[in-house]
Amino acid sequence: MTGLSISTAYKIETDRLLMRCWSPEDAPKLRAALDESDQHLRPWIPWMKDEPKSIDETAAWLRVKRANFDLGKDFWFAIFDQKDLTLVGEIGLMTRAGPDAREVGYWINKSSEGKGYASEASAAVIRVAFEIDKVERIELYCAPENEPSVAIPRKMGFLHEATLAGRYIDSEGVARDSMVWTLFADAYPDSVAKSQQINVFDCMGRKIL
Repeated sequence: MTGLSISTAYKIETDRLLMRCWSPEDAPKLRAALDESDQHLRPWIPWMKDEPKSIDETAAWLRVKRANFDLGKDFWFAIFDQKDLTLVGEIGLMTRAGPDAREVGYWINKSSEGKGYASEASAAVIRVAFEIDKVERIELYCAPENEPSVAIPRKMGFLHEATLAGRYIDSEGVARDSMVWTLFADAYPDSVAKSQQINVFDCMGRKIL
């Protein structure tokens, strides 16, 4: 036994968004989104130091993401607009926060900002983490200067536990402060995420929430 649950969410639908695990065939859309948003994302996302990649390197990267998803290591979802399947960003539930916990991470394409996509996607995966994965807490880290990212945990009712000085190295090698936000299971019922309407499907397309 691998310890993986067959109920792990592979696809999540909201009113406007389709979120699903990455596929290598998404490489052209991801490549275009990252190229368009390079300078927009670079200050806040350390792995942007490895950008730009070729299309083949991007496909290989997505193969790793998909493999890690299937192995239950980290769960990164591509975020698409339901109407035209435009790629608007990415959101993940990472396991590095420890047992019974998840860390949320996300980015939104520059041309898709200001539409509430990050809030909608975050609320959806928060529901998945608490109601399907049965975690005890969700953590979120962001730079104090990244105001759009800071707005998400505030809106969702996360507790700001600390701001760690010079704790992460950005894509330019500069040490930046990092805010630590946490939402605990006992506070989740009062979070706005609880009211987010979602449909969740497993790896065989069965509805599980």
